[in-house]
Amino acid sequence: MERVSVQGVPGSGKSTVGRAIAARLGLPYTELDALHHGPNWSEPTAEEFVAVVTPIAAQERWVIDGRYHGKLGDLVIARADTVVWLDLPIRVWLPRLTWRSLRRLLLREELWNGNREQVRMLFVRPNLFRWAWDKHFADRTFVPEWVAAYPHVRLVRLHSRREVRRFLASLGR
Repeated sequence: MERVSVQGVPGSGKSTVGRAIAARLGLPYTELDALHHGPNWSEPTAEEFVAVVTPIAAQERWVIDGRYHGKLGDLVIARADTVVWLDLPIRVWLPRLTWRSLRRLLLREELWNGNREQVRMLFVRPNLFRWAWDKHFADRTFVPEWVAAYPHVRLVRLHSRREVRRFLASLGR
């Protein structure tokens, strides 16, 4: 594995798993959320975002967490050799997402570029929880078909915390 795309809904552990893969394999790690969310939650246009991500995806070795398919299209997966899909049950990711969001909100934790969780993002439409819920079900069709369109890409679909631990352990240190 030289170029790994990590996929999953919010709360599934993309960043944690992405950093662990990068550390175990000695690969540079990029979190797309950190590149996408500018100060005051500003967002780049698709053209601006592609311009930022293209040189990262062009590198020979990386771990990139996140998709942003609407803006990046297949830019990342076209270069990936592996997609790690954290397809965890709702009973795992929803409590994680809830506690993470509440902790960030209450402690005023900085996320990216000075941004912090805001109540409106959690409960007002469109909200993080609804988006994650919808994405969880949409990914059942989207991710396998998306990866199948790239025969050179290996799909690693992880269904449980145990499978995640075993997968990471298989990578060594």
